[in-house]
Amino acid sequence: MPIPEDVTGEEIDRDVRQELQSLPKTLAEDVAKNLVMVARLIDEDPEGAYAYSRIALRLASRVAAVREAAGFAAYATQKYGEALAEFRAARRMTGTVELWPLMADCERGLGRPEKALDMAGAPEVQKLDKAGQVEMRLVAAGARRDMGQLDAAIVTLQSSELASNSVQPWTARLRYAYADALLAAGREGEAREWFAKAVEADRDGSTDASDRLAELDGVEFTDAFVEAEDEAEAEDEDQAADGRDEQGAHDDDKD
Repeated sequence: MPIPEDVTGEEIDRDVRQELQSLPKTLAEDVAKNLVMVARLIDEDPEGAYAYSRIALRLASRVAAVREAAGFAAYATQKYGEALAEFRAARRMTGTVELWPLMADCERGLGRPEKALDMAGAPEVQKLDKAGQVEMRLVAAGARRDMGQLDAAIVTLQSSELASNSVQPWTARLRYAYADALLAAGREGEAREWFAKAVEADRDGSTDASDRLAELDGVEFTDAFVEAEDEAEAEDEDQAADGRDEQGAHDDDKD
């Protein structure tokens, strides 16, 4: 696949670059460029990111960072079996537990919420940093919902991190998940309160909490562009109708 000219491979993280030093220089550069493309496309074009990840994987499957990138790309395209295999491989290579929540979420994606819950109670969770533990809590709550256990999902999300007034990178998503679980359980008033709190914490628009809140408040949004297009089409139809009327009158005069 083509690599844009502005991609040099130097854009990758220093730790990843260090991992690639085990490869011949030219090969390392090629792998680095493909990894840059994975990172660049994964949000907007996950299928494209997946394609680049497969190239990197073919070139350097023994590099942990490559296996991890391949896992993220597969996860983004909902290829959960592939993602789980790549995350497991990366974990074997590095010995770290950072990917544990993602591995558990892959189990959910594969229709095995019970396995995800088992992983949520495993000793590895205690080795995660705070962000990882919150992520694991979100996965566990999702697994409970997969199993139809709404009340248990709500209880799972109740934590000191949820109750805290400080805003952390995970705060908006945690509050959003709690609000969504409350709403699913029919507790609309509480859900509205927590969607509002999610909006307060969502500084980069990572959730659609504002839309959900507006929906609960009965606010309807209209697309100004679509509205203008509709008006233009209506105007064209009116002009066409006027033209037909004029032509009809002209034909009548001829008769």
